[in-house]
Amino acid sequence: MANSVAKSAEGAGALPTPSVPPRKSVTGTRLWVAVLFLLPALVLLGSLVVYPIGYSVWRSLYDADGSGFVGLGNYADVFTDDATLTAVRNTAIWVAVAPAVVTALGLIFAVLTERVRWGTAFKLIVFMPMAISMLAAGIIFRLVYEADPDRGVANAVVTSVHDAFSDAAVYPKARPNAQVSDLKASGGGAFTTSGTVRAGTPVLLPLVGIAPNKLPGDPRDAKAASTGGDRVTGTVWLDFRLGGGGEKGAIDAREKALKGVKVEAVKDGKVVASATSSADGTFGLPAEADGARLRLPGSNFAAPYNGIDWLGPALVTPAIIGSYVWMWAGFAMVLIAAGLAGVDRNLLEAARVDGANEWQVFRRVTVPLLAPVLSVVLVTLMINVMKVFDLVYIIAPQPSQDEANVLALQLFLSSFGGGGNNGLGSAIGVILLLLVLPVMWVNIRRLRKERQR
Repeated sequence: MANSVAKSAEGAGALPTPSVPPRKSVTGTRLWVAVLFLLPALVLLGSLVVYPIGYSVWRSLYDADGSGFVGLGNYADVFTDDATLTAVRNTAIWVAVAPAVVTALGLIFAVLTERVRWGTAFKLIVFMPMAISMLAAGIIFRLVYEADPDRGVANAVVTSVHDAFSDAAVYPKARPNAQVSDLKASGGGAFTTSGTVRAGTPVLLPLVGIAPNKLPGDPRDAKAASTGGDRVTGTVWLDFRLGGGGEKGAIDAREKALKGVKVEAVKDGKVVASATSSADGTFGLPAEADGARLRLPGSNFAAPYNGIDWLGPALVTPAIIGSYVWMWAGFAMVLIAAGLAGVDRNLLEAARVDGANEWQVFRRVTVPLLAPVLSVVLVTLMINVMKVFDLVYIIAPQPSQDEANVLALQLFLSSFGGGGNNGLGSAIGVILLLLVLPVMWVNIRRLRKERQR
C-alpha cells in the first residue's frame, strides 16, 4: 500500500528530496591548502621557539662542554651556588616589587590625569621613557646615580637638601701644626688646647693642611687679636703661605685668616662659652672662658657630605628597580587610562550621591571596575621583569654586580660572560621558562574567561 501511495505521489508530480551537499571545512578550502599557508609560520615557530626550548632542556643535562651527561646536576648547582642563589633572591624581589609599584603608579597617574587641565601633556611626558631603549636608560641612570654630587643628579639633590638643614664643615682637611700648636686631638675629630687660657692674653690657633688658593671665598689676611680686658681673644689662621717663609706659630704677612671656625671654651667637660672666628680670623669669648681650655669641634673639620652610595651593595637593587619604574610607569598609565575611559561614569556618580567620598569611590568602585586591566598590566610586567638584563648589567658597577645579580644576567655570565658553562646556563634558562609558564597560564585563562562573557 505504501508503494502504491509513493507511486501515486510521483505520478502526481511531487518533487524529489534534494541531496545534502558535502560539508566544507571552516576555511572553505581543502586541508592541504590550509597547511600550505600555515607552513611558514609553523617553520618559524618550530625553529625559533620549539627547537631552542628542546635543545636547552637537552643541553642542561650535560656538563660545561657538552661531553658528559650529568643529569640534574646543573639544576642542583643552581640552588647551591652562592652567585646563583643571589640571582634567584633578587629575581624574586624584582617580581614582588617592580610590577606592583609600576601598576600602582600607573593607576594613580591615570586617575589624576583625568582631573588636571594638562592631562594629555602629562601622559606624554610620563610615557616618553618607553621610547628609550634599555641600553640608553641604563646609561642615563648610571650617570644619575653617580657618587660625585657634581656629576650625579641624585646625590646633587640629596646633598642640597642635607646642606639646607645641616651646617657643612668649614675646612674639612685642616689640622693643627703639631710642632708649634697647643691643640691636641681630643676625639670625634675635635682638637683641644692642652693648657688653659687667660683673659687679656690673645690665643694663637694656627692650622695647616689646606692650600691657600683652595680656601673658600675670598679670604682676608690674618690679624692679631687685641687684648680684650676680661675677655678671651685669639686668632685662627692658616699658618702657611705660598712661596714659604715666615715663622711657624706666628701670624706673618700674607697668611690667610680662617673665617667661620667655631671655638668653644670647656671647663670640666662642659662648654661654658663659644664663638666663631670673623673674616680676619679673630674671635672673642666672654669672661666665663677665663681659665678654660679652648676646643675646635670636629664639625669644623668633618668631611663634606657627598650623598648616598646608590650603587653600593645595600642599595644597588632598589636603585635599578627605580630606573625600571621610571621606564614602565608610562606603559601602565596608558593601559589603565584606556580601561578607565570605558568605566561607566553613572556608577561613580551614584556612589557619590549615596554619600561616598572620593577615596571610597576610588577604592570600592573605580579599582574593582579596573581589576581586569590591572591584572593584565601586572601579569605583563611580571613576565617582563623575569627577563630583565640590560639595566642590571649596565647600571650596576663591577664591585656591586654580584649583589645586583638576577637570573637573566647569571645565565649570560654562566654561558658567555666568562663562565663558559653552557650546561649551567641552559639549566637557568629552563628554570626561567618554568617560572614564566604559570604566569602565562593565568593570563591565558583570564583571556578565555573574558571571551566567554
